[in-house]
Amino acid sequence: MNKNAGPLQGEERPWEAMNSGTIRAAIAPELLGTATISPTGSFEAGSYATFTLVYTAGFYGIDDSGSMRICFRFASDQSNPQFTDKAAANYTTVEASNGAILEVRFDPKGNVRPWDRTLYIKVVRGFLSEGDQIVVKFGVTDFGSPGMRMQTFCEGTFEFRVLVDPIATFNYQPLPVQPVIRIVPGAPERFIAVLPTLWRPGEAFSLKLKGEDKWGNPSDRCDTTLTLRAQGEIDGLPTQIELKPGPFAFEISGLSVREPGEARVELVDADGAVVAVTNPLRVAPEELVQFWGDLHGQSEETIGTGSADEYFAFARDRAFVDACGHQGNDFQITGAFWDELNRLTAAYDEPGRFVALPGYEWSGNTALGGDRNVYFPEEGRVIRRSSHALVEDHSDIGNDCHTANSLFDAFARHKEFDVVCFAHCGGRYADIVLAHDGRFERSVEVHSSWGTFEWLVQDAFRAGYRVGIVANSDGHKGRPGASYAGAGKFGAIGGLTCYLMSELSRAALLDCLRKRRHYATSGGPGGRMVIDVRAALSEPGILYHDDPALGPAVGRPASEALIGDIVHLPDGEVELSVDIVAAAAIERIDIFNGCELIETVRPYTPADLGERIRVIWEGAEYRGRFREVVWDGTASFSDNEIVNAQPINFFNRDKALTSVGTNGLSWKALTTGNFGGFDVVIKGRNAGRLAIQTPLVTCELAVADIGFDDQVFDQSGELPRFLKVSRLPTHNESRAVKFKRPIKLHDTGDNPIFIRLAQEDGTRAWTSPIYLYR
Repeated sequence: MNKNAGPLQGEERPWEAMNSGTIRAAIAPELLGTATISPTGSFEAGSYATFTLVYTAGFYGIDDSGSMRICFRFASDQSNPQFTDKAAANYTTVEASNGAILEVRFDPKGNVRPWDRTLYIKVVRGFLSEGDQIVVKFGVTDFGSPGMRMQTFCEGTFEFRVLVDPIATFNYQPLPVQPVIRIVPGAPERFIAVLPTLWRPGEAFSLKLKGEDKWGNPSDRCDTTLTLRAQGEIDGLPTQIELKPGPFAFEISGLSVREPGEARVELVDADGAVVAVTNPLRVAPEELVQFWGDLHGQSEETIGTGSADEYFAFARDRAFVDACGHQGNDFQITGAFWDELNRLTAAYDEPGRFVALPGYEWSGNTALGGDRNVYFPEEGRVIRRSSHALVEDHSDIGNDCHTANSLFDAFARHKEFDVVCFAHCGGRYADIVLAHDGRFERSVEVHSSWGTFEWLVQDAFRAGYRVGIVANSDGHKGRPGASYAGAGKFGAIGGLTCYLMSELSRAALLDCLRKRRHYATSGGPGGRMVIDVRAALSEPGILYHDDPALGPAVGRPASEALIGDIVHLPDGEVELSVDIVAAAAIERIDIFNGCELIETVRPYTPADLGERIRVIWEGAEYRGRFREVVWDGTASFSDNEIVNAQPINFFNRDKALTSVGTNGLSWKALTTGNFGGFDVVIKGRNAGRLAIQTPLVTCELAVADIGFDDQVFDQSGELPRFLKVSRLPTHNESRAVKFKRPIKLHDTGDNPIFIRLAQEDGTRAWTSPIYLYR
């Protein structure tokens, strides 16, 4: 299988015919003209460059009021062309060789998806004849501009897609050969090393590692030797590994741990510095072990980046996830691409090594139910689209389901009870109050690259649904399983889900999904931790996997429940057991009964607090696409000094936390339902006052009053938006927490008991609830 598959320059694949940003061509393509780009070749992700694109008019020229478009993909986070600030990034000039007067503007939604981002060039006086040229210079540096900032993620065929309307009919046609460059990773800035999180004694596993550049791209420029230092006994682990240029990732296989216990591996450089530490590995004789997946993202055939082939290869070989699904927007999936996706999932699915799950995204408007993920147990199933908006072939339009409820009805009518669905929030958000069927829709997505959506989980609780909690990337950058925010509008790192399974296979994964036995994390380097949550029942209850409220369900007596279980407990008490080994220091664990916060557990006491102050901002403007909350601001201490400050969840390297003198900070930041902030260690434990100013919250408080409990400054609107301040231990080494708590159940309705873990590195995790009812 070609793991680097991608279109050649000018090649048009059959499933892309309706995704080119045009209506059906009316002029022979060879008469449209040509376009070239210089320089060509490879350019580092996130670097600056200057390009000259020359369009040479074809037989028809371009008539008075005719125009052309140079389009870039929706997902690209390159700097936008701009025409007024000569010293700013991507200062762009556009000229006609014959002196024709041109109107120029940039429109981020100026063309048919996925080629949304559009430089529009219109001839407003004069015309072009065959051979005349329009010369576009991107990133002109003559006046102080650093150049055009390249997108921050890799792409083998980054296209300057040129479309022309030569006779002013507003029918834009793509040139038959398009200018293409290659975006490649930079040098490694950090190392990532991954182990399983829960494994059985004596069973073989691998240590997988990679270097990532400053934007999170796996780098093929590693050139170092690292010492491997185990914390715990790991059989077969070498003392060193040599990382040579060329590969994007490295694997040490054949490892095992003979006895129950816990282990990690440190990676140490030649100077003795620890450059990476793996996630924790727990070894125990458990029936269910843990596998990690990202089941939700897209490739270039719809609105993402890179081919679907490259997408699955990245998930397996560079993101080190065990399971992956492709979720292209249904209204862009042609019949030919649906066949290609089925071919790929069949080819990549390899029990014991990697699960590739067939499926698609039902992409209906929110008023019709909103986005849903659909997964099948095998290839060859019927795709029931929300519409054929960008699919010209209408031969299967009779299968369309225009509302989410009609989709669920179709599954039931055709007895497709093996389908599993998630509700999620991407651009469109799922309205699960309007549409939900628990026979198919087993979980909701709490986190993705688009942000954090606890409100979606709360919608389910309020409606009385019994759903699990998942997180995925919903990534558009071709990096499933390791989808970083970059420099665009995506406000978060893509999430991951940990699945409790007996083995790595499609059947086991779908069984896990139907039983809701999984927990979600906000992803990133700290996103793989061990979480074990159980409920001990003093009197036997009846445990269900299928929801008995939806019809006949098989139950069995039980005295213990795992995450995802549904338990009828007429009498008796409940004791919650929580056992966590985290990937970073633990800040807190919140215990919830549905929407109600029962208790917050911290691994330290008020007596442990030190000189470290934590400031957190969190929230979203509203549920739809434009949910960003801007938190650009300043903080200053009076009568005190800052010793050091560390940013939290500053994912965009262009938005930094900056020191201002000895007592101040400034920053640029935004959230999309998730959170960010900073830790600051101050010189005087209780001296002075802290003043914070942001567009949403302005506050001032005495440093002496900042303590164990959060001080919250709430500016919630449709959704929560707030800033909070608390004090932490100066050094917190707590990476493991184990405790039990009695849980008082409400006598009526459900008791969805779950936890939310917050690590100090900014990572969160949510367990699927245990549903208990009297």
